[in-house]
Amino acid sequence: MKPAFDPDRLDVAAFARAGGTLSGALTLSDLSRLAEGTTPPADEPPGQAPWTATGHCRHPAGRPEEIRLHLTASATVWLTCQRCLQPMREALVVDRTVRFVPGEDDAARLDEEGEEDVLALPRRLRLTELVEDELILALPLVPRHAVCQPPRDLTEPDPAAAGPEPSPFAALAGLKGAPKAGR
Repeated sequence: MKPAFDPDRLDVAAFARAGGTLSGALTLSDLSRLAEGTTPPADEPPGQAPWTATGHCRHPAGRPEEIRLHLTASATVWLTCQRCLQPMREALVVDRTVRFVPGEDDAARLDEEGEEDVLALPRRLRLTELVEDELILALPLVPRHAVCQPPRDLTEPDPAAAGPEPSPFAALAGLKGAPKAGR
């Protein structure tokens, strides 16, 4: 029988050695750091971010075991397009393996030297925080639509408006022809 693991207080080394798997779904509104950069419509119900974590160890010849955690997660968030400034949906997908090493110095050195993601092995890991971190890292640097809708010509009446809106330029033109006060 495999031991039960708590995603809020995960012993990563024991989880990896046991070949453990955990999964769940987080409500996006509960991920405050991710929510800071999103702009969901007011009537949009909070979305979900399903995730799965699987631990495993590698045993390279002549070297200490390597503790790894494979994480997958996904979410759909609302962002503001930086080209047209209109809302846009963005699908975030995480599929990453993180290697854990005993200390911060080793983690920093190995992270700089190689392509793999390396973190210092904590006493206990709050897995939901790691999921949120990875979703934040999956956000586009500059969100923008593949093709933006052209902006509406503001001199044309809005077809959704109840009636034609008077143009401020028409009012100015009327003032130009009006007699000046005091003459």
